[in-house]
Amino acid sequence: MTKTLLLALALSCSASFAYAQSCSVQAGDKKLAGAAKTSFLTKCQKDATASCDKQAADKKLAGAAKTSFTKKCVNDAVGG
Repeated sequence: MTKTLLLALALSCSASFAYAQSCSVQAGDKKLAGAAKTSFLTKCQKDATASCDKQAADKKLAGAAKTSFTKKCVNDAVGG
């Protein structure tokens, strides 16, 4: 079971990272700057936060574990 859990965690992290890269890459590909880039990245962060909160809930995380997971997940997703 531990191996399965670790594999699932690794896959979810890599999925989050792939999504994260697309936010940064999309902003660059669209050649966004200034307010447009800020707006795009703000929306990206809100979407990432919602997704990461759902992932944390699905994993039944609470307290410090949820906070840590969500913070890392959002940072990875936004490219931070």
